[in-house]
Amino acid sequence: VMLTNNIGHHLMVRQAMIPRNLKPFPYICGNRMLSGYKPKSNIKDSYKVLELEEGCSLDDIRNSYRSLAKKYHPDSGSATADSEAFMKVEEAYRVVLSDVTTKKKSNENNEEEEDQFKSKAPQHRHYLSFEGVGFGTPSQREKQYMQFRVDRATEQVLEYRKQRLESQYAVTDLMKAKDVRQSKKVKITQAVERLVEDLIQESMAKGDFDNLSGKGKPLKKFSDCPHIDPMTHNLNRILIDNGYQPEWILLQKEIRETIERLRKSIVASRSKLGGPMTPYRQKQWSRICEQFVEDIRKLNKRIDNFNLVVPILSRQMVHFSADKEIVRAQKTYQALMENREASNSDTKENEEENIKRFGWKSLFKWLNI
Repeated sequence: VMLTNNIGHHLMVRQAMIPRNLKPFPYICGNRMLSGYKPKSNIKDSYKVLELEEGCSLDDIRNSYRSLAKKYHPDSGSATADSEAFMKVEEAYRVVLSDVTTKKKSNENNEEEEDQFKSKAPQHRHYLSFEGVGFGTPSQREKQYMQFRVDRATEQVLEYRKQRLESQYAVTDLMKAKDVRQSKKVKITQAVERLVEDLIQESMAKGDFDNLSGKGKPLKKFSDCPHIDPMTHNLNRILIDNGYQPEWILLQKEIRETIERLRKSIVASRSKLGGPMTPYRQKQWSRICEQFVEDIRKLNKRIDNFNLVVPILSRQMVHFSADKEIVRAQKTYQALMENREASNSDTKENEEENIKRFGWKSLFKWLNI
């Protein structure tokens, strides 16, 4: 506040003390330079002097200039007062201020140009009436659209003539190639039909069809449902009677046979090891279980393939659990061992009873012999 109020008085005193042959310092009053000093620094250095970045606002520039002026002004009375530094700050302030003002004016001019362009842009209903061609008033756009149609028609005529000339030269080669392919196809089809007919006649002459069941009899309708085609039903019945089965039925049968075989094999392996198992036999049992887990994994992949082809949702199968199957094998082995022990105890009791009943008779027979 003291600087802004008394700056005129200080300026007059210092100018009176400076000799006439020396160039005065460029002190400022408000925003006007009182000397003829011209700035020589570039824009980037000016931003660095003011400790600002490009793109800052006018308020930032003014605040930075005020703080630096209080810091470096010779009449501020501060310890950092420096006339050269203040000249650099003043020069940078003028350069940055002019740069920001210029950019602001250029942005305003660009916005005005965009507004003018937008005002000339076609309206929605005009855009729909002339296929989006042209700009301006409806009459101007109509003339532009007529010229556009003429140009487009000319291009289409030229393209048509070009294609017609190309087709005239290429039609002969295409017809020749097409005739060759068609003739080869006809010859192959006729040859296959003649071969099949010759094989049928040869088999009939040999009597290969005489032993068929129902020879010379009409096909019977095996389904009374009106929604099923009788011919399709009869064809399916003939295929089933002659051993044909769908893929999903074969897969289901294969899966069931595989799981039964795996179950029997793991139970047999456990029976061979016996019990109680030694550490060596325990390692053997671990290897058998690992192989069993791998076999179950492969079987589950087959189940996935089966579920993809099965036509009935209720016929789909679930995966087998290797851990549950191993526990089941252990229980089966224990049950077998208990049955064996029970059967052995029964045989021993029967032998003792036979000895008690027929022991003396057998002794007399032995003595007689």
